[in-house]
Amino acid sequence: MTHCTRTAEKSLQFAPVTFPIANILTVARIIMIPLVVVLFYMDQHWAKAATGWIFILAAVTDSLDGYLARKLGQMSALGAFLDPVADKLMVAVALILLVSYDPPMLEFIKFDPHTLITLTAAVIVGREITISALREWMAEVGARGKVAVSSIGKVKTIFQMTGLSMMLFREDVWFIPAFELGFYCLVAAAALTLWSMVVYLRAAWPDLMRSGVK
Repeated sequence: MTHCTRTAEKSLQFAPVTFPIANILTVARIIMIPLVVVLFYMDQHWAKAATGWIFILAAVTDSLDGYLARKLGQMSALGAFLDPVADKLMVAVALILLVSYDPPMLEFIKFDPHTLITLTAAVIVGREITISALREWMAEVGARGKVAVSSIGKVKTIFQMTGLSMMLFREDVWFIPAFELGFYCLVAAAALTLWSMVVYLRAAWPDLMRSGVK
C-alpha cells in the first residue's frame, strides 16, 4: 500500500460528518413538540407561560432555519424534507392540545369557544391534508412549481403561529387577553388557509383536468 493510499484512507476515515445548522434548528423544533405537550398538561402555574414561550421559540426557528440555509448555502434534501414535516407536526399537535382543552369564554363573541376552536382546527388540518396531496400529485406530473408556497401562504403562517402561540398561554399576559386575541389570529389564519387552497386548486386545475381527474 502506497503512502498516498494510506493518507487518503486515513482522511476518509476521520473526515468529520457535517450537519448544517439549519437542519440542527429543524431537528430542535421537532424535539420541542413533545416538550410543549408535557408542559401543556402540567399542573404548575408557570407551565402555561412556558408552553407558550417554547412554542414561540419553535416558531422562530421555523423562520430562522430557512433563512440560514439560503444565506449559508446549506440547502439539503434532508432539510427540505424535515422542514415541512416539523411545521405540520407543530401545528397539528398544538391544535389537538387546544381542542382537548376547556377554553375560557370569549368576551367579544357570545358563542361556545370550544366549538369554534374545533371547527377552525378542522379547516386548517383539512386544508393541509388536501394541499399536501395536491403537491405530491403535481410533483409526479412535473408541475410542482404551480403549487409552490405563495405570499398568501406566508401571511397565513404568520397568523397561524402567532395565534397558536398566544392561545397556548391560556391566560392573560399582563393586561392583554392573549387567548382571545390568539383565537382571532387563528380564525384569520383559517380564512387565509381556505383562500390559499382555492388559489392552489385553480393553478393546478388545468393539469388535473388534462390528466383526466374529475
